[in-house]
Amino acid sequence: MTQKSKPAAFEADARLGMEECTDLFVLHRPHEGVPANPVIYDSPHSGRCYPAEFVRETALPLSGLRASEDFAVDLLFMAAPSAGSHLLAAQRPRAWLDLNRAPDELSAEMFDGAAPEWARTDGERARAGLGVIPRIISEDREIYARRLSWREARQRIDAAWKPYHARLRALLEETRARFGAAILIDCHSMPESAAKAMTPLSLRQPDIILGDVNGASCDPLLTDTLHRLFADAGLNVRRNRVYTGGYITRRYGLESFGAHAIQIEINRRLYTRPGDYRLTEAFFDLQKIITGVIHALPKLLTPLWRKRPPLAAE
Repeated sequence: MTQKSKPAAFEADARLGMEECTDLFVLHRPHEGVPANPVIYDSPHSGRCYPAEFVRETALPLSGLRASEDFAVDLLFMAAPSAGSHLLAAQRPRAWLDLNRAPDELSAEMFDGAAPEWARTDGERARAGLGVIPRIISEDREIYARRLSWREARQRIDAAWKPYHARLRALLEETRARFGAAILIDCHSMPESAAKAMTPLSLRQPDIILGDVNGASCDPLLTDTLHRLFADAGLNVRRNRVYTGGYITRRYGLESFGAHAIQIEINRRLYTRPGDYRLTEAFFDLQKIITGVIHALPKLLTPLWRKRPPLAAE
């Protein structure tokens, strides 16, 4: 008689509304009866399902691990399906696996033994400890109390990174085949400390930073439209200031995969307090603004695709 393995345990304190953690990611599809459009939102860093075993073996408390999390960004964009758009949201945390990095980008000093042929350890982010499996959290705090094996890294990448990107790529391909174009909006948040660091004392810090790889990852219409919609709502918008676009924006943008891809960074001071993983009342005001942007965007971007959108979502 074989013994069944116990289901993985997750830290309940890290979840909002005690969401399920059985899936590596969740794809929210357009609501039934709502006309579909080719705008896709993805949130790779907002995962709140922290494996209990992972937390136990780290050198940091759960609150320290959460410093790298794009807290509640998926909730800010939860209106996407009601507007006919898809929303792909990671469930596992960035501290465990960074989906916005290349799958071979790893810091050699966090592993036992020589790097295998498949690993690339000489990149700037890898050397800094910010690879696909991060070595550090902000302020150079080491995540692990031990060295990992390269086998562990391979297993984690195969089990979680590859399925997420396979689903995202398939969704982009399906969308492009259906509409003639695909538009990817990669959703993130930045700590207020980062926004302050890039802002002279006499100026207002950015609320939103749009990263289009300095114009290379999408048609200017996408960047201009997002800039205008957020600015009209009273937010301070900057472009390509520090955050020019990460792996996802570059990998799936015009110069590589061929989608119109852009990264959005939201200043977390707009909806939460530093180190406090609870939503402030201002969250709902910001969510209302983002919902308005989500609903306005498809019609304003119709020049970017050739086919007329179908009457209803599948």
